[in-house]
Amino acid sequence: MDYRELLESIVADVRALTAQGAVADYIPALANVPRERCGIAVATVGGAVFSAGDADVPFSIQSISKLFALALALQREGDDLWRRVGREPSGTPFNSLVLLERERGIPRNPFVNAGALVIADVLCRRYLQPERAVLEFVHRLLGSTHVAIDAAVARSERLHSDRNAAIAHFMKSFGNLDGDVAQLLDAYCAQCAIAMSCRDLARAALFLAADGVQSPGIAVLDAPAARRVNAVMLTCGAYDASGDYAWRIGLPTKTGVGGGIVAIAPGRLAICAWSPALDAAGNSIAAAAAVERFAAATGLSIFGAY
Repeated sequence: MDYRELLESIVADVRALTAQGAVADYIPALANVPRERCGIAVATVGGAVFSAGDADVPFSIQSISKLFALALALQREGDDLWRRVGREPSGTPFNSLVLLERERGIPRNPFVNAGALVIADVLCRRYLQPERAVLEFVHRLLGSTHVAIDAAVARSERLHSDRNAAIAHFMKSFGNLDGDVAQLLDAYCAQCAIAMSCRDLARAALFLAADGVQSPGIAVLDAPAARRVNAVMLTCGAYDASGDYAWRIGLPTKTGVGGGIVAIAPGRLAICAWSPALDAAGNSIAAAAAVERFAAATGLSIFGAY
């Protein structure tokens, strides 16, 4: 199917929504991203890529990096990883500490900040430069080295990482972090500052639409692990709006405060939409609307056509 006309129509429809919400400013380097930006790209398991709008403009992927860090950690740890991080929705904001005391330092899932810090701790034990390991993993997925870490965003994020530091120290007090907290935060903030375009992200996430195999025939995860990552994306990938996204979109998604959203149609394709202005949960308003419109127009919801 040629999606070009559909994607152009979707971008035209959702551009008005870029005036709503607010661009993330708790990381100062993100505050000046033009809110009117809007792009979408689709990569199919057959190797085709379609795009519209600002689909080739790099942006800070932020929490979408958690998806790649999780896949890399699963490659190294397998199912043992789930002893340190759960697979349940949190129902709380992505940077909340509320559940950690009650659950004795075990984060609800790998897509809230606490869970992503545990994943980063795993990678710190495995790699001298874990942020470079995540970046090089993305390079392998793309078959290209053009993607990079935005050093200015990484510095800005690290300087404003007090809450993540609190989360990390709290988990360390329960014995669920092994390494040095400062080193962990350096790696995590740099990982989140990877800059990619919608086209890059749709292509990089394609292995999750193909039972863990990245074209041309590169095995990233085995099929059960890839399906389980998709399951956690569906239930936990959009912060405390994940249930609403499952209801509205019906696809596994991962969002980031840079304004990006990646969605997976298993067996078919990967989608990425981007627009910087966010709702109260930290998810892009226009990008969510774009993915929702795409899923509705194509009938690709995993629950069937609405």
